[in-house]
Amino acid sequence: MKTRQFETLVTKLQLQTRDTGDRHAFFVHEGKVITRTKRSHGHVDMPDYWIRQQLKVNETQLAELIGCRLSRNDYIGILRSKGLI
Repeated sequence: MKTRQFETLVTKLQLQTRDTGDRHAFFVHEGKVITRTKRSHGHVDMPDYWIRQQLKVNETQLAELIGCRLSRNDYIGILRSKGLI
């Protein structure tokens, strides 16, 4: 996953972020951290499956999030259907 795609997810899902040695991002719903992910500050692209697993979505859902076909509310629905919210 390219840095630009990761930042698209951060913006779209309104993830809270923290920069340390890596860029950490947290999905917070009603004051509770539901999922968390991170990417390196280095120039190496992150494998999609790591981000996908950390955000609890499948390949199709990740592609739709990046491609602007799924909204934050749709993502909340996915997490609800999995019993995470």
